[in-house]
Amino acid sequence: MKVLLQGLGFEKQSKYVRDYFYRTNMRASIYMSIVVIVLEVWMLIRMTRTIFEKHLQSNFGHYFEKYYSNYLVLLASGIIMLVYAVRYMKGKKTDRAVGFLIKWVFTFVCISFGIKISVNDYAKGEQILTFLTMELFSLCLLTWKPCAAFIISGASYLYFFNKMDNMAAVNTGQLGATDATRINFFIMWISTMMVCIANYNNTRVQALKDQNLEEVNTYLSKISVEDELTGIHNMVYFRTEAEKLLNYVTTDRDSIIFLFFDIENFKSYNEKYGFHAGNDLLKRIAHMIYAAFSSSLVSRFSDDHFVVLTREDGVQNVIGEISGEVKKLQREVHLELKCGAYKPVGDEADVSLACDRARFACNSIKKHYDRTIQLYDKSLEDKFRLKQYIVNNIDTAIENDYIKVYYQPIVSTKTGCICGLEALARWQDPNYGLLSPGIFIEILEEYRQIYKLDKYIIEAVCKDYRDSVDNNKPFAPVSLNFSRLDFELCDIVGYLCEMVEKYDVPKEFIDIEITESALTVQQDFLPNAIKALRNYGYKIWLDDFGSGYSSLNVLKDYQFDVLKIDMKFLSGFKDNKKTRPILENIVDLTKQLKMVSLTEGVETMEQFDFLGNIGCERAQGYLFSKPVPLEELRKRIDSGELNVCKEIKSA
Repeated sequence: MKVLLQGLGFEKQSKYVRDYFYRTNMRASIYMSIVVIVLEVWMLIRMTRTIFEKHLQSNFGHYFEKYYSNYLVLLASGIIMLVYAVRYMKGKKTDRAVGFLIKWVFTFVCISFGIKISVNDYAKGEQILTFLTMELFSLCLLTWKPCAAFIISGASYLYFFNKMDNMAAVNTGQLGATDATRINFFIMWISTMMVCIANYNNTRVQALKDQNLEEVNTYLSKISVEDELTGIHNMVYFRTEAEKLLNYVTTDRDSIIFLFFDIENFKSYNEKYGFHAGNDLLKRIAHMIYAAFSSSLVSRFSDDHFVVLTREDGVQNVIGEISGEVKKLQREVHLELKCGAYKPVGDEADVSLACDRARFACNSIKKHYDRTIQLYDKSLEDKFRLKQYIVNNIDTAIENDYIKVYYQPIVSTKTGCICGLEALARWQDPNYGLLSPGIFIEILEEYRQIYKLDKYIIEAVCKDYRDSVDNNKPFAPVSLNFSRLDFELCDIVGYLCEMVEKYDVPKEFIDIEITESALTVQQDFLPNAIKALRNYGYKIWLDDFGSGYSSLNVLKDYQFDVLKIDMKFLSGFKDNKKTRPILENIVDLTKQLKMVSLTEGVETMEQFDFLGNIGCERAQGYLFSKPVPLEELRKRIDSGELNVCKEIKSA
């Protein structure tokens, strides 16, 4: 029923569809009115010529009333229709109501003309082609709703048929038109209606297609410059407009500043209250920033980050106000709005670099709850250059073996002998010297390049094992540190298996360390990857236990072979009375869960003895050795300074 009503024109149309029908009719009106004008001019010339050739001037009044007046009225309506339609199609300002009125009048004049001329022709025994032509012109070239076409055509056909019927009755003295004439006339009316309905529905379908295409194009145009979640501008728009602004001659470059905003603890908020609440928070903060900098360029950078290009005057006060509003939104999770600022120097016009520097300044005050804003300065410039250097040169460092594997011994608390090694990366750079892993690992993770380093370490460790075996030198099982991003960015499990097979390394000589913080992020691929590693025969260690708030949840949800207790537990070992019972309870917990306990950060014999007494099975720290190259480790073993457990003395 709904489809039938739509096909007959009884549905409510959108503005786009109504406009489409209107444009279609105006376009058709141009063609139709031109044809009408040409025909009527030709008819007027022809009629005038006939009158003069046959010397019928004395009957001019008769011809004017019967023909000229009809021709002139139709000609005038055609000209009016043509002028209006052309103005509309050229985009000139026109009144829609006037347009509808002209269309109706033009249609009425055309049909009336067809009736008058065809009545005269029928009276002389000629065809009624003028009436049929005008019906087709008016109702089929122009697009009408079928319900309107039904009324117009029905009324005009009925009126014309009555005229014919009366004339037939007068001329023949019978009841009127024959049955054949009635049937033919009815068929003509039905045919006209079918063409009207088909024309309307074809136009309607095309209008809906164009409307859908327009909506898709509008949506694509919108998302190309607008952030889909928050509704404010995205970075495509920001970069384009910021570059224009920086290159304007009238821009006072000394007064502008780039701001980078970060919502600290947003991930914790998301985890606690869910993504819907997190999205609502992002929208509210986005519009706070947008409103506060209403006359500036504001965009969402990514995740919970936003960027602004604005004037420097009054910026600190505005940021302070927004920060205060953000704090009002926090519930049980403490929220802080951090801001990094960067002022372009000279003719700088690299928007991406400016945003990166503002972001770097913002990151420098994370976890500093007494600071809200940080301006990018010379000290940060040096750090930023180092950061860019690390990101840009990690591939070169790997290719040229600037990355070295250092090994830190893990000892048994029972024997004091080495029972394992931890592989750690060191970067010996020709320009910066020895780079601390505390610097480059965090940067590589931020820029999602960490998997390159970890794959390199995997192969280097396997090579060292093979070299030790081939040269009959001692080697102990090695634990490798895997980042959460390793599982996300590459098939790290497959690569490990490939290297182990390539260098013929026994599975018991490779252990995998995964930090507790990596497991607090809900990712489906991590549990599957850990399960795959266990199935392949590798032992899984939980690193940095106790450094996060969800440690016990991790123990509940995953199965580990070794629990590596964070070195923070040994800080204040002498003075803090809580340290010993906490460590003792953690060690007892590992026994109940059938795991091996290992404590890192051991620096004194007192700590080592205590760990042995409470049943902690392994220890690691500077008491035994700092991380050192394999050659140095071998020398210390050969000299007797370090001893390797008998069961693994010969790999």
